[in-house]
Amino acid sequence: MSQALDIFRALADATRLRIFSLLRSMELSVGELAQVLGQSQPRVSRHVKILCDAGLAERRKEGSWVFVALGRQASTAPVAAALDQWHAEQPDHWAVADAARLAAVRADRAASAAQWFEGHAGDWDAIRSLYVAEEQVEAAMAALIGPAPIGQLIDIGTGTGRMLELFAGQADAALGIDRSSEMLRLARAKLHDRSNTELRQADLYALPLGDGAADVAILHHVLHFAQQPGAAIAEAARVLGPGGRLLIADFAPHDREELRTRDAHTRLGFADAQIAGWFGKAGLGLAETRTLEGGDLTVTLWLGVRPGARLREVPRKRVGVA
Repeated sequence: MSQALDIFRALADATRLRIFSLLRSMELSVGELAQVLGQSQPRVSRHVKILCDAGLAERRKEGSWVFVALGRQASTAPVAAALDQWHAEQPDHWAVADAARLAAVRADRAASAAQWFEGHAGDWDAIRSLYVAEEQVEAAMAALIGPAPIGQLIDIGTGTGRMLELFAGQADAALGIDRSSEMLRLARAKLHDRSNTELRQADLYALPLGDGAADVAILHHVLHFAQQPGAAIAEAARVLGPGGRLLIADFAPHDREELRTRDAHTRLGFADAQIAGWFGKAGLGLAETRTLEGGDLTVTLWLGVRPGARLREVPRKRVGVA
C-alpha cells in the first residue's frame, strides 16, 4: 500500500505524467526533457527527483550531463499498462505534441553525431587504412558469435555503439559501456530505437554487472588502449556465467610506434600466447583464434569461453533505453 501511495502521489501532476511517458520512448538527459517539455532544467529536475523517489525513474550522471531512464519494471509496468488503456479510449493531446518535440531531440542527436564524425573522419580513415576492411572484421566476429539468441550481451568500450548495432538484435538485453560521455551521446543517436539496449558510463575495470550476469562480452579494438589488459580481461570474465563467451578483436603485435604517440595506443598489439595466458588466469579457455591479414596491421580475433553449460534464462530487465 505504501508503494502504491508513493506512485500515485508522484503521478498526480501532468508534467510528471508526461516525463514518465517520454521515458518509455527513450532515455533522455534532463536538458532534453526540458527541451521537450518547454520548462526550465531546475523545474524538470525537481519533477524527476519525485519520480525517482517513487521508483518510477532512475538518474545516471555522465560527465556534466544527467540522464534519466524508467525505473524498475515491477513499478513501471502496471502504470504503463494503465496509461495505454486510458489513451486508447481517449487520446492525450500532450502525448501528440511531446512526440513531435521528441522527434526534434532525436534529430539533434543525429546531427551532432554527423558533425562529430565529419570532424574526425580523417583520424578514423588513417587508422582503418592500415588493416583489413572493417566489414571483414565484423563478418568474422559474427561467424564466431553465431546466429543463436544471446541472452545478456555487454559491449565493453562501446564507443559509437557499432557492436550493439550488429548484435543487440540477438540479445534479450544489451548493455554498452564507455568512459566517454561524448561517445555515449553519439551511440544514443544511433541506438535510440533499440528497446532492449542500455548505454551506461562506466570503467572497463569495474563493469556495472554482477558476477555471472552476462552471456557474451565483446572487446572490439579496445584492449590496445588499456593500461592493464589482463585486468580488463579478468573483469570481463567475472561477469560471464557458465558457458559465457568473451570475444576480443584487436591487433597482432606490430611496430607502428606512431600509433602510441599519435593515437594513444598503450599496447602495440598482442600475441596469441599473451591472450591465452590472460584467459587462463581469468578462468576462460581459448576456444578459437582467427587472423585477418591485410595492410600493415593484422587483426586477430580471440574467443574465450567459461567452462560449463550455457543456460537460457528469463530475459533480464532493461534499466534504460539508449
